[in-house]
Order: sequence, then C-alpha cells, then structure tokens
Amino acid sequence: MTAPNESWSIAIEKDYLKFSAAHFLIFPDGSAERLHGHNYKVYVDLHTDLDAHGLVVNFKEIKPLVRELCDELDEHLLLPGEHPVLRAVRVGPHYDVRYLERHYLIPADEVIVLPIGNSSAENLAAWFGRTLRSRMRQAWPQLRVRELSVGIEETPGQRGIWTLRE
Repeated sequence: MTAPNESWSIAIEKDYLKFSAAHFLIFPDGSAERLHGHNYKVYVDLHTDLDAHGLVVNFKEIKPLVRELCDELDEHLLLPGEHPVLRAVRVGPHYDVRYLERHYLIPADEVIVLPIGNSSAENLAAWFGRTLRSRMRQAWPQLRVRELSVGIEETPGQRGIWTLRE
C-alpha cells in the first residue's frame, strides 16, 4: 500500500553515458569563446509511480535510450540553431557557419544544429531531456512521469540541469 507522501525515483549515472563534442558559447555582450571541446557526462533522474512489478522504469530499458542520444551527439560540433546572430547554412556537403567576424566551413556530417539559443550545458541538458522524454513517450506511452531531470556535465563538478515536472 502506498502512502500519499511517498514517491519513487531512479538516478542514472554511468561512466559510459557520455559524449565528446565541440562548441563555443556566445555571451550576452556578443563575445564568444574559442571553438573547443568537452567530454560531457550525462545524468538522469526520473520520478514516476511504481509499476505492478515495483519498478519506476527498468534500468535495462532506459539506459539504452540515454546511450543512444549520447552516441548521436558524440564527436560532433554542436551549434545553436536558434541564436539570433549565428548562422549555420548547409551548402552542399558542408555547413557554412558564421558568427560576426568568424567563418567556418565544416563537413556537414560533423555538425549538429540543435534547436537551442546557445550551446551552454543548460541548453544541452534541455535538448537532451526533451528528446529523451519524447522517446520515452514512444517506448512507454502509458508511463506517468512526475519529474524528469537531466544534467550535462562539461567538466567535473560543473553541470547544467534541466527539469520537467508533469
């Protein structure tokens, strides 16, 4: 029997849930970091009701969803597709990327343009979390998620966190 003030969650933090990617952050004053990379780690916390078997979600089922997203981002340049000044336009087999005086021509298969305004850890966590939630809906349409949090750590001890409460 469940008491009204009880809740359950799972936390996923595995060494293999990571991706390496390049980016540069654009600051409010218009300045930007140099192009550089991180070895990002991904953290997921999921709060739901327990199922009939006493599980939030089977770890063996959710970890592959998280890993799949990590693999999709791995070894790419991540660009914000919703930044008001940065432009990334596909031109044949390349992306022509322009930000103020910067100009990059990068093979298209090495670039991912994300629907975010900046490539901060917080925005990467939001994209990751929204995409993970969408894939969870496909995998488990009846799952009632109470809360989903995703953390993207760019260096040890420094992560952006996105949380959805349904």
